Amino acid sequence: MIAKNNGGGDAVIRRRHVIYVEGYDPQGAEGYHNLFQRSFRRFLNYWPLKTNVGELRIDSDALAHWDIEVSGPNWQVSTRYDFLRQEQMILANMAEPMWCQIPRALRWSLTYLLTGTLIRVYRASLQYGLVLTLFQLLLIGWLGAAVLGGWLAAWYAIHFLGVPALLGGLIGFAVAIGCFKLLHPLADRWFVVRINNHWPHLLKYARGEASCFDRPIEAGARRLVAVARANGADEIIVVGHSGGGVIAPAVVARALELDPDLGRRGPRVVLLTPGSLMPGIGLHRGATRVHTVIERIAIEPSILWIDAQARADVLNFFEFDPVSGIGIDAGTRRCNPLIWIVRFRDMLASKFFNKLRWNLFRMHYQFIMANDMRAPYDYIMLVCGPVPVEQWARRGQETLRAFAEDATYRGPDSR
Repeated sequence: MIAKNNGGGDAVIRRRHVIYVEGYDPQGAEGYHNLFQRSFRRFLNYWPLKTNVGELRIDSDALAHWDIEVSGPNWQVSTRYDFLRQEQMILANMAEPMWCQIPRALRWSLTYLLTGTLIRVYRASLQYGLVLTLFQLLLIGWLGAAVLGGWLAAWYAIHFLGVPALLGGLIGFAVAIGCFKLLHPLADRWFVVRINNHWPHLLKYARGEASCFDRPIEAGARRLVAVARANGADEIIVVGHSGGGVIAPAVVARALELDPDLGRRGPRVVLLTPGSLMPGIGLHRGATRVHTVIERIAIEPSILWIDAQARADVLNFFEFDPVSGIGIDAGTRRCNPLIWIVRFRDMLASKFFNKLRWNLFRMHYQFIMANDMRAPYDYIMLVCGPVPVEQWARRGQETLRAFAEDATYRGPDSR
């Protein structure tokens, strides 16, 4: 475990600012606000607190936010929760004609195979490699089913109906297109379209080419710099979940370019990457931009990077070093990340855990949803509670015991 960054983790938080960087999810700000509200209601089943979750406010094409007030018997925290919007871009990408999307996705799959990246992913995480391969094969299966349907239709028309070969070919082509469209809703339901749309764009970004992610990265970086300079929070957390685990480090790295004093003055800046899929792209040897960003964060003492990993989530890299594991030698200057191993079994009731076990995406989202019980990792408490994220990550059980049944906090400076 990399755990050299020991700067201030014990002060009680009264004001917090979160900048949330979503994964490749078209539901956007409105969907995530609704998700947060549902999780918050569940959170209150085991934390007896006075709370208020504000309405969603759309600030611009780049940002939205909501405010959260939470208070216990002897503490109170105000959280501004900024949401870095990407839904317009994601929806536009997914609305592209399939004759554009499919060749691009097939090129991505072939690139991963021919460059040995897929083998490296398997070596890093067998479960992640299997899932990535599954989505590639589902796309190929979707195309294969359509082609097979068209071929059978053409064969039947020519051999049993006696139509000319040219006409039979046209019939087969039309049936193939029809089969493809009929299977499209199923492909959407199984996330085949979204996953195979996401990765080619992610690879383009990773290689350092102009990409659809450049604009949100710039917007997020400028927002981070503005929040830090305003000095209105005790702690700033940049959260990058799932695909956001690739983009959020880039936001922080770009912010450091805009303001080299970021994190050295004003509030503590924490990069939290729960359930990050970054290694899946970072293991590509051509991912020069990702490597540059990760190395920059790895050696930056003014930023605390916490990478949360869970065995139960097959869509992240468990017990994996996200720096040296992707081939970066940061040397003796390395101070990040702090790797936080999270146990979903400690967070969820056994019956509910078993129910979710094979719901891959719901389990993946547990990183940013409420628990069934108190545990050292509780996303709502991380972004709304009085304890710094670093303290939860380093001394989770001890910190949890510092809260009484009525949520009184008996930690340092709690009064």
